[in-house]
Amino acid sequence: MPLPEHLLELSAQVSNWGRWGDDDQLGCGNLLTEESTRRGVESVRLGERIDLAVDLRADGIQVGQPARRYNPILTVTSLNERDQFAPGIWEGTDDAVFMSTCAGTHVDALCHVAYDSQLYNGFPTSAVTAQYGATVLGAERLPQIVTRGVLLDVARVHGVDCLDELDPGYPITAEDLDAAAELARVEVLPGDVVLVRTGMMGHYHRGDRLRYAVGSQHSLPGLSIHSVEWMHAHDVAGAFTDSYAYEAFPPSLPDWTDCLAVHLLQVRDMGLLQGQNWDLELLAERCAELGRGDVLLAAAPEPIVGASSTPVAPVAIL
Repeated sequence: MPLPEHLLELSAQVSNWGRWGDDDQLGCGNLLTEESTRRGVESVRLGERIDLAVDLRADGIQVGQPARRYNPILTVTSLNERDQFAPGIWEGTDDAVFMSTCAGTHVDALCHVAYDSQLYNGFPTSAVTAQYGATVLGAERLPQIVTRGVLLDVARVHGVDCLDELDPGYPITAEDLDAAAELARVEVLPGDVVLVRTGMMGHYHRGDRLRYAVGSQHSLPGLSIHSVEWMHAHDVAGAFTDSYAYEAFPPSLPDWTDCLAVHLLQVRDMGLLQGQNWDLELLAERCAELGRGDVLLAAAPEPIVGASSTPVAPVAIL
């Protein structure tokens, strides 16, 4: 089933295919330049560090929807043991973790979603195999992110703790993002990364894992197709949210032909770095206290070869 005509027109408008060459696998990661890094460094006034990652734990964010997404399962493989071939009196413990690469705070690789049998920049979906994972556009291709981060606190713009108070499936628009940038007192520039706060992470902190992951009334607030052109026009390198689904649910069309359209247009067409489950609650409090929204953002995605998404432990420095 093809994308609806209006989305195909938007796709052509925001596409970055060929912009950085026919073999490009970085996408909007190309916008992470020395200039954007210096801009991020110039945002540091206090030196205060704020962790934006959720804990990786067995009772974490995943609740079984969609299926086969697993919270981390920790297995101790050696417990206070000594190596019989090594000298000394030391004892050591090792462990192993089984988890979905998108289980917690993560960055999606550019192989994460596709349509019409094509990935970003025209690479075929056949380049992703069950045996080897993604042979192109895998998580090992993701860049280190050291740039200016801009908190776009859409929930605070509307005076609510969470956007689901306004509408269980509140769709974030370009107007919302402009208002949040004004609140942050920042002009969003090429190479910036935007941190979009819906307030959904608050439900997770309060122990309501189900509401965080699947929402209420089968709906979730998030970015809408009316935010896609804004991301392209501002040439942001990435967009990360404090929500599970990233985009608003349910889709706008009754037949769901636009399901995951924001993912498709941003990852597959734009090559935008994006990810979910970023914890923006403490950062939002501090930015509100300081009357600003610009930070130095440092985030190094784990280079898991062939993975379609990968864990990250981002840090915002005020």
